[in-house]
Amino acid sequence: MKKIELAIIGSGPAGYSAAIYASRALLNPHLFSGTEVGGQLMYTTEVENFPGFPEGIMGPQLMQNFADQAQKFGTKIVFETVTAVDFSLNPFKIWTEFPNTEIRKKFETSSPSEYATIADQIKKTDPSFVAKAVIISTGAKAMRLDLEGEQRLMGRGISTCAVCDAAFFKNKKVYVVGGGDSAMEDALALAKFTDQVSIIHRRDSFRASKIMQQRIFDNKKIQVLWNSEVTGLKGEQKLEQIEIKIKGETQNLPADGLFLAIGHKPVTHIFQNEILLDNNGYAITAQSNSLQGLELARKRIDKKGLVELPTMTSVEGVFAAGDVVDLRYRQAITAAGMGAAATLDAEAWLNE
Repeated sequence: MKKIELAIIGSGPAGYSAAIYASRALLNPHLFSGTEVGGQLMYTTEVENFPGFPEGIMGPQLMQNFADQAQKFGTKIVFETVTAVDFSLNPFKIWTEFPNTEIRKKFETSSPSEYATIADQIKKTDPSFVAKAVIISTGAKAMRLDLEGEQRLMGRGISTCAVCDAAFFKNKKVYVVGGGDSAMEDALALAKFTDQVSIIHRRDSFRASKIMQQRIFDNKKIQVLWNSEVTGLKGEQKLEQIEIKIKGETQNLPADGLFLAIGHKPVTHIFQNEILLDNNGYAITAQSNSLQGLELARKRIDKKGLVELPTMTSVEGVFAAGDVVDLRYRQAITAAGMGAAATLDAEAWLNE
């Protein structure tokens, strides 16, 4: 069991930014990278909207730059996955190992809802680390279609962020999958660059807000394919066609881009029963855009009327940053800023 000052769980923009600030503050941070090192930007080709790179930069290269800078100042990157935590007492316990291969297999194949029973088995063993403070930056995963070739074509025609990638599809034929506000926003963002936008929705009506629906219906660049779903993907080096089923009939349509807007799921199953999560699984802090976040903020107002340590969760000494908290913006730059803020709060809390 290793004792550390600050544990950072997650290796996206929030985690690495937190690590850079923490190592410069001599907090001896240990960053647990997890299996998806670098987060969602590892599936993004060119990033043009991150400040400091006027010519753009490839997503994986940007995350490697983050990692190099964190290590330069002394961050210890632990290339392991956190399998369980115990925040009931400080120092906080962190597990990165499994009691046996059977538990490992269950952890890798089970759904988040089945995690609790696995965690009980893991916590019967000695923890791998104990930490005085923890920053959670495990991010969120965009929900996928689970089709053959989807992972391979991610960043090569398939995207989960139209705001990020719309400019790459100027005058191209693109499709958006979904029926909520996010899908409407993605379609409108794409319509600024092309007049060939189609929304694929499996029902005969949207669940998006009325005002967003009206904007779609009023936009002549956007058409809607009702009662339809994507059933196949075609393309080697990049997306070339999509197979869709419309009212029971299968069609193959040429496609330059396919944008998935069917929701995000925060990676917080290992924090169940440890910190306060909202109904969608996002970590609650005083910065959360929810009533629960507002209630937490009210409890932490200082004499000057300011919220103390706004990135701290419901557990003192445990902080959260990035997409694991943010269900609104979900941008690399906002995640990075939140990571830096989380470290500043953690440093202040540790000093107290």
